Amino acid sequence: MMWSQPHVLARQARLGRWVVLVVFGALALAFFRVQVLRSDRYQFQSKENRLRPMPIPAPRGLVTDRNGVVLAENVPGYSVSLLAAVPESLTATLGRLAGILPIDSMTRAVAFEQHRRAPTEPVVLRRDAPFEMVSALEEQRPWNPGLVIQSDPKRRYPYGAMVAHALGYVGEITEEELRGGMFRGARGGTLVGRDGLEQYHDDRLRGRDGVAFVEVDALGRTVREAEEPTLLPEPGETIRTTIDVELQQFVASIFPANARGAVVALAPKTGEVLALYSSPSYDPNEFIGGIELNSWRALSQRQDFPLFNRATQGRYPPASPWKLAVAASALRRGVATMESHMAIPCRGGMQYYNRYFRCWRVEGHGDLTMEEAIQYSCDVYFYQLGLKLGLQALLQDGVAMGFSSRSGIDLPNEYRPIYPASTDYFDQRYGPRGWTNAVTLNLSIGQGENAQTLINMVRYYAALASPRGVAAEPRFVTDNGSRMLSLGLSDQALRDLRGALVAVVDRGTAAGAQIADLQVAGKTGTAQNAQGVDHGWFIGFAPADDAEIVVGAIVEFAEHGSRVAPMVTRIIARHLLGPDAIAVRGGRYRLEVPSDSAPDPIPILPDTALLRSLTRGRSGGAAPRN
Repeated sequence: MMWSQPHVLARQARLGRWVVLVVFGALALAFFRVQVLRSDRYQFQSKENRLRPMPIPAPRGLVTDRNGVVLAENVPGYSVSLLAAVPESLTATLGRLAGILPIDSMTRAVAFEQHRRAPTEPVVLRRDAPFEMVSALEEQRPWNPGLVIQSDPKRRYPYGAMVAHALGYVGEITEEELRGGMFRGARGGTLVGRDGLEQYHDDRLRGRDGVAFVEVDALGRTVREAEEPTLLPEPGETIRTTIDVELQQFVASIFPANARGAVVALAPKTGEVLALYSSPSYDPNEFIGGIELNSWRALSQRQDFPLFNRATQGRYPPASPWKLAVAASALRRGVATMESHMAIPCRGGMQYYNRYFRCWRVEGHGDLTMEEAIQYSCDVYFYQLGLKLGLQALLQDGVAMGFSSRSGIDLPNEYRPIYPASTDYFDQRYGPRGWTNAVTLNLSIGQGENAQTLINMVRYYAALASPRGVAAEPRFVTDNGSRMLSLGLSDQALRDLRGALVAVVDRGTAAGAQIADLQVAGKTGTAQNAQGVDHGWFIGFAPADDAEIVVGAIVEFAEHGSRVAPMVTRIIARHLLGPDAIAVRGGRYRLEVPSDSAPDPIPILPDTALLRSLTRGRSGGAAPRN
């Protein structure tokens, strides 16, 4: 049946109405979905296109000494950043501002890398910008709408170089550290701790950054600050350390000028670090805002290594202070007592097979007890005591007393001492027949394959000073998790060793360092230096029967330990008797180390050629003076 024309038109009209209804219905649903169901999402995208987050740096936590004196603080400062839509815009703006805001090649490279990684975030161009620069840049803001100038608290170290190796400094996080996740919660441009307590306790000091927003146009140019809610920054935690800044100042003031070395003062009962000083030092304030490339090169390439912490990273032959470890081993094993004599009296040396091992005192010490051998630091006595113990016992007990492990101080990059765990060390280094039992004699007087850090030696003497022969890990920030070092000695053995150390200061090798009305116990030492003048050691504590402080010092090229001892006993007296106990400088207490006595960098490890000559029996040599 054929449809008439009117019917066809009516059918098409109905179909058209339905199509229109369906289309409008679909559009209505789409509008409802966009404007109602997903309005928050699209509103957020709109704001995201219009707004740029601006991190607000959190102030780092303060660092104080034990009495609340501020060692690291924050002062007002300014940072200069730039929002750029594309790299070309960043290049153009840097070119326009070059006369006011000079950027070196390294900073430029870091800026472009930061922009590549996060193009919607501001690129930090200058921290710690001076006020004159900020004023000049503000005048250029209309022609550089991406320029962002913020108030940015900057770090300041009121005591500068005096506490640099303890505190460290801060610097901007690197791209490698960001990729590696080394600092949790950090972003590009974040300041993180570099060395010292700033690095070790960075997670507590750094705090949490806040966020503000700026409004930008379609080309990414800043229009104005947006009236959006701001996430306020959370300041870092204030850390109270165990440092006594007055004692630290005193240590720095009496350390010999132009000398290299370190001093550590501990409270032996708790492990609290009262002072830690390394010389030469550097001013951590130079790193604020980023150190200039030329300044960094000059500092890092200096021959005296001012960035090197000699208290925790310098490894030296422990010399005669090590003899107390040998004596402790002999007492614990019952090999000898404090009244024991050796078979061969000291006549200036001792023949051992084809080698003659010398004592530091050419004319000899004669027939001595162990107490007298400690008092006068007789090498011949300890050569024989080491042979009686045997190499395996020396190695085992040395490891048990902590001489092959780090002290555990809460500073980064502490070096592990060098001390063999067994005779396998010598077999691997020199071959099974490449060494002789002469290594035992060298180890017995603190030479040979033995290189200790100052902090590790001071910890050992803290254990000697303790009534129970136990010492905690050295700590700047106290906690309850410190590991304990136990010497495993009886109360009588500890009293005997402390008595011998008192004799060292009263009438032995450190007799020139006595302090009136104060009984000090201690030990001198002279470490052989294959590249020049010998280094001087002294470690002491007081009061001898119930120690409140133990102080150790290593001075490079000091010739012998008796020259270092007066400086250490003055530090002890200052802490126990107060500032009026003795003059800051004067008379026989002054130690001078000529600046030209150390033309070469310090030897961090024992010289291999010297070790080979000692262990293969090629040279008798002379024992160092104590």
